[in-house]
This record gives sequence, structure tokens and C-alpha cells, in this order.
Amino acid sequence: MKPATEEETPETATPNPFMRAWGSCFAALYNPLLWRTERRGNAKRRANLIAGANGTVVELGAGTGHNLSHYPDDAELILTEPHEPMARRLEQHVARSGREATVLRAPAEDLPLPDNCADTVVSTLVLCTVGDLDASLAEARRVLKPGGRLLFLEHVAAEPGSRLDRWQRKAHGFWHGFACGCHTNRETEAAIRRSGLRIDELVNDRLEFEVPLIHPLIWGRAINP
Repeated sequence: MKPATEEETPETATPNPFMRAWGSCFAALYNPLLWRTERRGNAKRRANLIAGANGTVVELGAGTGHNLSHYPDDAELILTEPHEPMARRLEQHVARSGREATVLRAPAEDLPLPDNCADTVVSTLVLCTVGDLDASLAEARRVLKPGGRLLFLEHVAAEPGSRLDRWQRKAHGFWHGFACGCHTNRETEAAIRRSGLRIDELVNDRLEFEVPLIHPLIWGRAINP
């Protein structure tokens, strides 16, 4: 398989047996990799963020379901996940939880949903990995009702010219392959603003993850005008 590019993730690239096997391994390792990060404050961030979800909720790249327990009981959940090993684990998590939720195997760039169908779109630690950031945000805006909200929590590029910025650029190729398409240095805030969504709450924070390449974090809310 050729390496994933800006337009191509491991879900859309031509697979080979090694990368298929690594994708399954990464899905199995995902919860253990995030365990300490969640205990160090990220679970609390998720809870605070997702408390603002309401109505019909579309989650982009729901992974193994870290957000599931934080959703309000009356939310109608549509959880999207394009990566088959992750989607299987997500379905198992939903079944164990007893929550009603629809799981769709769909990329953020091409949601099989009608226009203006969602009150809330949720994106947590996924815009770093989508194949096309602008297309994903355009889809989020398309499915949001007027006045609907994008709730986001994403690791992002370090300050330009900083030491961490240099390390992010140097290590990007390795990390992109290891973490199944994750980008260390995406300008996600700028992309959200470029999409036409209006950011009305933004927190600059730090992700307590063992790999310092992905420490810079933003989270908040953007409104579909």
C-alpha cells in the first residue's frame, strides 16, 4: 500500500495484508493508549463538552466509543466510523451500554445523511485523521440545521516556529503511519473558521498524552449560522 496522503487514509487507500493487520492491532490498542490521557483530564473535557449535545447528534469518527457514556439520555445518536476494526468495537460497546444508537460505516467526508438533519455534530480527536479536513467540515455544516452546533476537541499544530512545531514536522511521516493516518500538525481552528461555521467558544489547552508531539489541544463550539 502506498502511504496515506492528505486525501487518503488507511480506510480509503489500497490495503495490503500488513496494513490491514496493523489497523486491527491499532484498534485493539486504542483504548489502552488513551487510558492515562483520559484519567489525566480528557474524560472530564469530553463530559463538559458533550453536555452541550442535544437532539439528533451525529458523531464523526466515533472510534471505540469514548464519548458514549457522556451523551444526554434523550439524545438521538448517529455514530459514524469508517475503519472496520474500530466500527466492530464501537458496535460491541454500544450493545454493552444499552444505549440506542445507529452506527454507520461512513467517512466524515461523505456522510450518508440528508441536509439539515442534525442538531449537534461531535468531533473528538478525529479531524487529525480524516483524509480531507475541509471536505469533512463542509459535510458537518451540511448536515447541521441552521443554529446547530459543532462540538470539537482536537489536537492541533504547535505554534509556528516553535521547537515543538519543528519536531511535529520531522516526526509527521512516522506518526502518520503508526497512528493510522493521524496528522501531528493540522491547522484545525483555521479550517473550522474557513468552513463558514462560527466559533463562539474556544479553549486552548494541553493534551496529557505520553507522546508530546500531540500536546497542543483546542476544544469548544462552533455554530452553523
